[in-house]
Amino acid sequence: MNRRQLLTICGISLMALLGGVFTSQWISKTGLASDPSVKAFFANPWQTPDGKPANSAEWQGKVLIVNFWASWCPPCVEEMPTLDLLSQEYLQQNVLFVGIGIDSPSNIREFLKSTPVSYPILIGGLEGSNLSKQMGNTQGALPYTVIIDAKGKSTYTKLGKISEDELRKAIKAAL
Repeated sequence: MNRRQLLTICGISLMALLGGVFTSQWISKTGLASDPSVKAFFANPWQTPDGKPANSAEWQGKVLIVNFWASWCPPCVEEMPTLDLLSQEYLQQNVLFVGIGIDSPSNIREFLKSTPVSYPILIGGLEGSNLSKQMGNTQGALPYTVIIDAKGKSTYTKLGKISEDELRKAIKAAL
């Protein structure tokens, strides 16, 4: 392969990458990906780490902070104390935090023994990873946070560690 071909391939790759990034941000901001993915989120047969079914119908009508995470993901683990703190703070305001573990049930159970949180943690597995992609996480990376308003519309997404200030502003906008 000559230098000209290599530069052409690199240029096309860069344009595709930028196109994907800007498209995913546009889709996220316009909410075009929200309705079917939110319906799929509520329709999924979620289970707790101990194998019990979770009743996602009880979450409808609330502002949901859905956080896709894994125990092997350092930024995921770093943001959990903030998520836990805010979940308690907003509990009386019809806001519910839900963690979707993209990990095995046994890894999640072990992790929660040393790092307990007060909000519900559910097993996501491969289906959870696919659902995060449907909800706008085009790269499939973690952590990934989605806010769903009380009407069932995705109003905010964030790929990567979320700060307390970012999350407070996004929750305020969804209330």
